[in-house]
Amino acid sequence: MRTPLIVGNWKMHGLRAEARALAAAVCAGVQGLGGREVAVAPPFTALTTVREVLLDSPVALAAQNMHWEERGAFTGEVSPLMLQEVGCRFVILGHSERRQYFGESDAMVKQKVHAALAHDLVPIVCVGETLNEREAGQTLEVVSGQVRRALLELDPPAIRRVVVAYEPVWAIGTGRVATPQQAQEVHGWIRKLLRETVGEVAAEVRILYGGSVKPDNIDELMKEPDIDGALVGGASLDAQAFVRIARFLPANDLE
Repeated sequence: MRTPLIVGNWKMHGLRAEARALAAAVCAGVQGLGGREVAVAPPFTALTTVREVLLDSPVALAAQNMHWEERGAFTGEVSPLMLQEVGCRFVILGHSERRQYFGESDAMVKQKVHAALAHDLVPIVCVGETLNEREAGQTLEVVSGQVRRALLELDPPAIRRVVVAYEPVWAIGTGRVATPQQAQEVHGWIRKLLRETVGEVAAEVRILYGGSVKPDNIDELMKEPDIDGALVGGASLDAQAFVRIARFLPANDLE
């Protein structure tokens, strides 16, 4: 069984006092909730503050990005050793905003994935197509290319430790969301692609959906067989909304 995973990506939001309050509210809201994992990814400046709040809670700490080198002359970057030191368990890699605004390539994402695994961080590897690519019927081609270039040199034990997040770019922050059927089609395709390469280990890989995930659509999304959780953007900045997402039905029945 794949344990569902709900991750809140706070992006460039949250001064330390705001981050502390939001983390505390999330921790209180998911207390006693079983049958899934929950994590939050604050901005770098709030990682230490949020870590203090998360201690002795069921919520894990995630980072939003990292460099692939341990140290060096890389002004403005953060290394896997730094993320380890502040207590991160997960790191989001290859988010479409990183690709779009900062020129991250599949080759760079691949280097980051390998570095994360080498430092006992769980990479959450983002893939997804633009609206133009979807309308041109290129969704599976684009997503397949991103998955292949980032992951398919990994051996089965390494693949087992990776989380994939399918985030259609046209649904991020737009209020538009892929239907559960559209999301399942791509999630199923990703799992099939992994299975063809690494065999039955693909059945253990968690594939999250991201893109305007909200309390009113999470239950339907989570009914699909290959959707194993969510990477939540805007709704993760509202503790009540994020907690409701983490308490998706029918998983509430596990309490």
